[in-house]
Amino acid sequence: MDHQIVISDEAIADLEEIVRFIAQDNQEAADRFGRKLLASVRHLAQFPRLGRVVPDYTGEEIREIIYKSYRIFYRINDDEQVVYIARFWHAARGEPEIPKDEEG
Repeated sequence: MDHQIVISDEAIADLEEIVRFIAQDNQEAADRFGRKLLASVRHLAQFPRLGRVVPDYTGEEIREIIYKSYRIFYRINDDEQVVYIARFWHAARGEPEIPKDEEG
Protein backbone atom coordinates (compact mmCIF):
# COMPACT_ATOMS: atom_id res chain seq x y z
CA MET A 1 0.00 0.00 0.00
CA ASP A 2 1.28 3.47 -0.90
CA HIS A 3 2.09 6.11 1.69
CA GLN A 4 0.08 9.32 1.72
CA ILE A 5 2.04 12.50 0.96
CA VAL A 6 1.43 15.37 3.43
CA ILE A 7 3.04 18.75 2.81
CA SER A 8 3.75 20.97 5.83
CA ASP A 9 2.72 24.60 6.04
CA GLU A 10 6.42 25.54 5.93
CA ALA A 11 6.94 23.53 2.74
CA ILE A 12 3.91 25.17 1.12
CA ALA A 13 5.29 28.59 2.06
CA ASP A 14 8.69 27.59 0.65
CA LEU A 15 7.10 26.50 -2.62
CA GLU A 16 5.10 29.73 -2.89
CA GLU A 17 8.26 31.77 -2.27
CA ILE A 18 10.19 29.83 -4.93
CA VAL A 19 7.44 30.31 -7.50
CA ARG A 20 7.08 34.03 -6.65
CA PHE A 21 10.83 34.55 -7.06
CA ILE A 22 10.97 32.84 -10.47
CA ALA A 23 7.78 34.63 -11.57
CA GLN A 24 9.59 37.97 -11.36
CA ASP A 25 11.23 36.95 -14.65
CA ASN A 26 8.78 34.45 -16.13
CA GLN A 27 5.38 33.45 -14.68
CA GLU A 28 4.96 30.46 -17.00
CA ALA A 29 8.38 29.07 -16.07
CA ALA A 30 7.62 29.67 -12.39
CA ASP A 31 4.35 27.72 -12.56
CA ARG A 32 6.02 24.91 -14.50
CA PHE A 33 8.91 24.70 -12.00
CA GLY A 34 6.51 24.64 -9.04
CA ARG A 35 4.61 21.73 -10.63
CA LYS A 36 7.88 19.88 -11.25
CA LEU A 37 8.95 20.30 -7.63
CA LEU A 38 5.62 18.84 -6.50
CA ALA A 39 5.87 16.02 -9.03
CA SER A 40 9.33 15.14 -7.73
CA VAL A 41 7.85 14.04 -4.37
CA ARG A 42 5.03 11.89 -5.78
CA HIS A 43 7.22 8.81 -6.19
CA LEU A 44 7.87 8.88 -2.42
CA ALA A 45 4.38 7.44 -1.96
CA GLN A 46 5.62 4.15 -3.41
CA PHE A 47 9.29 4.46 -2.44
CA PRO A 48 9.47 6.47 0.80
CA ARG A 49 13.07 5.46 1.57
CA LEU A 50 14.36 6.63 -1.79
CA GLY A 51 16.07 9.70 -0.33
CA ARG A 52 19.18 9.68 1.80
CA VAL A 53 19.17 10.23 5.56
CA VAL A 54 20.50 13.74 6.26
CA PRO A 55 23.21 13.40 8.93
CA ASP A 56 22.93 17.07 9.98
CA TYR A 57 19.71 16.35 11.86
CA THR A 58 20.90 14.16 14.69
CA GLY A 59 18.27 12.17 16.55
CA GLU A 60 15.66 12.58 13.81
CA GLU A 61 15.39 10.57 10.67
CA ILE A 62 15.15 13.40 8.22
CA ARG A 63 15.59 12.34 4.61
CA GLU A 64 16.06 14.35 1.46
CA ILE A 65 15.75 14.08 -2.26
CA ILE A 66 17.30 16.55 -4.67
CA TYR A 67 15.57 18.25 -7.59
CA LYS A 68 17.90 20.52 -9.55
CA SER A 69 19.30 22.98 -6.93
CA TYR A 70 16.59 22.21 -4.37
CA ARG A 71 16.70 19.92 -1.38
CA ILE A 72 13.35 18.43 -0.41
CA PHE A 73 13.38 17.40 3.24
CA TYR A 74 10.94 14.81 4.54
CA ARG A 75 10.30 12.19 7.21
CA ILE A 76 8.40 8.92 7.12
CA ASN A 77 5.72 7.69 9.50
CA ASP A 78 5.30 4.00 8.67
CA ASP A 79 2.66 3.45 11.37
CA GLU A 80 0.34 5.93 9.65
CA GLN A 81 1.69 5.26 6.12
CA VAL A 82 2.58 8.94 5.66
CA VAL A 83 5.48 10.74 4.01
CA TYR A 84 5.66 14.19 5.57
CA ILE A 85 7.27 16.82 3.32
CA ALA A 86 8.93 19.30 5.69
CA ARG A 87 10.70 21.81 3.40
CA PHE A 88 11.55 22.74 -0.19
CA TRP A 89 14.93 24.46 0.18
CA HIS A 90 17.50 25.92 -2.22
CA ALA A 91 20.85 24.26 -1.53
CA ALA A 92 22.70 27.60 -1.48
CA ARG A 93 20.66 28.74 1.54
CA GLY A 94 22.30 26.36 4.03
CA GLU A 95 20.28 24.19 6.39
CA PRO A 96 16.60 24.97 7.06
CA GLU A 97 14.74 24.62 10.31
CA ILE A 98 12.70 21.41 10.10
CA PRO A 99 9.30 21.35 11.83
CA LYS A 100 9.32 18.92 14.77
CA ASP A 101 5.96 17.26 14.12
CA GLU A 102 3.60 16.34 11.32
CA GLU A 103 1.37 19.30 12.07
CA GLY A 104 3.96 21.59 10.46
